[in-house]
Amino acid sequence: MGMAGGEWRVAGEEAATRGDGPRLAGVIFDFNGVLFWDNPLHEEAWRQYATQLRGRPLSDQEMVEQVHGRVNRDIFTYVLGAPPTDEQLARLAEEKEIIYRRLCLAAGKAFRLSPGAVELLDFLAAQAIPRAIATSSPWVNMAFYLEHLALGRWFAPQHTIYDRGRYPGKPAPDIYLEAAGALGLPPAACVVVEDSLAGIAAARAAGIGGIIALGPAERHIELAALPGVDEVIVDLGHFPRPLLVAR
Repeated sequence: MGMAGGEWRVAGEEAATRGDGPRLAGVIFDFNGVLFWDNPLHEEAWRQYATQLRGRPLSDQEMVEQVHGRVNRDIFTYVLGAPPTDEQLARLAEEKEIIYRRLCLAAGKAFRLSPGAVELLDFLAAQAIPRAIATSSPWVNMAFYLEHLALGRWFAPQHTIYDRGRYPGKPAPDIYLEAAGALGLPPAACVVVEDSLAGIAAARAAGIGGIIALGPAERHIELAALPGVDEVIVDLGHFPRPLLVAR
């Protein structure tokens, strides 16, 4: 099993293939926690808003199991103890995201793409390697990121897949199936970079060809043990570039 700074299961020219399957030719990124390290900001926003809704903040364990990688409908169903109506969900989500976006802007210079992200995205663009975002974030947040983080430099609008309420959230595979389809690739020809348990499970369920888990060193043993994970990296600067091939 690969680890941060280590090697993929195969090396050199062979690194772009997995057995007899399609060549690995495209990358799909989760956004929050991968391209943008905002987990502390999201957690603080959820703690503040959960306290308003239920009288106590979410615990660290609840964050891992019930929040990270999941869509707002699933999270609010958990927090409230019952599914919200569509009207309630829209209001609740916007109130929570107002808190979150305020925290992002207050972060100043810390409101930027994650370490190694710009260099990796520039490399993928220069090599004409297809790339997409598949995030549980709603459009209001994606519009916010597009405005402040210049994502249009690397991602076409049709390759930015976000939560539109059309299908179940992660760990369901739907969002990764849509992202692969948007790139014109079979899931087995794609690499996914994820940081959440739900997201890794979603990528595996979608039949993604390679799954790279991203997280701090203290989580590497946990992440490497998850079914389907091929490599664990500490940041995008350690992405194993040789496994991809240019079109």
